[in-house]
Amino acid sequence: MARALARSFRAPLVSSTVSRLLVDLNRSIGHPRLFSAATRAAPPMLRAGILARHYRPHRERIEHLVGRSVSRGRRVIHIAAHSFTPRLAGQVRRADVGLLYDPGRRGEAALCARWKASLAASAPGLRVRRNYPYAGRSDGLTCYLRRRFPPGAYVGVELEINQRIVLAGRPRSK
Repeated sequence: MARALARSFRAPLVSSTVSRLLVDLNRSIGHPRLFSAATRAAPPMLRAGILARHYRPHRERIEHLVGRSVSRGRRVIHIAAHSFTPRLAGQVRRADVGLLYDPGRRGEAALCARWKASLAASAPGLRVRRNYPYAGRSDGLTCYLRRRFPPGAYVGVELEINQRIVLAGRPRSK
């Protein structure tokens, strides 16, 4: 999905195959869920190595691309693509697509309203919700970049896709 969006918009793609079972690339340093239960108790040197090898290069690359475009006077629309589990802690997630943004940033709110309307027109069967299954102002890379760049220069949206849809697009193994 992210590759298709990047191709369509002729935009750079920064992606990772690092599982959040190792480190959550979308969380800030110090966030209680930066490391998973599997890596949280690892020795500090190992965790520092994970951050140096996986976390920092990913985030620094994105921040560099955004900063370079902003310094050239461009307005950046950053779409961070993620998936979410259909059920969490016994609760069914009631959306197919989530558009996460900061409601206090008019550019983000307007973009997500138009995006939701466009999806409703082109794929009326999709359940699209704004700021669901998470709040768009929660800790994450877009939230960090909002603090670094003004609203007129940076628009950050997290596109969340239900894993049920993601998995349905793949051939099923027997």
